[in-house]
Amino acid sequence: MSVLKSVVLFLLAALAEIGGAWLIWQGWREHRGLLWIAGGIVALGAYGFVATFQPDPNFGRILAAYGGVFVAGSLAWGMLVDRFKPDRYDLIGATICLFGVLVIMYAPRSS
Repeated sequence: MSVLKSVVLFLLAALAEIGGAWLIWQGWREHRGLLWIAGGIVALGAYGFVATFQPDPNFGRILAAYGGVFVAGSLAWGMLVDRFKPDRYDLIGATICLFGVLVIMYAPRSS
């Protein structure tokens, strides 16, 4: 159950961080205004709290593993929201990152 909880928390963190950054991007670069930017700031703040709910107590491990989720999630966001078409190298890189998440977070440890 803790693996499922951890995966859900990683997905929520990615949604908050990537969504927040996207809102700021839209507000500033696409001239959609301060409300978009404010929404992004709120979402990024929420992201900051999500990691604290991870079952593993090690901040460095959580953030290192989340980096892989962020890479793959950013490409997925781009595909779904911005109609970005990743090439094979994007997909290979994201797969490597997700494999890294599995190793860092879910490999059996002896201690």
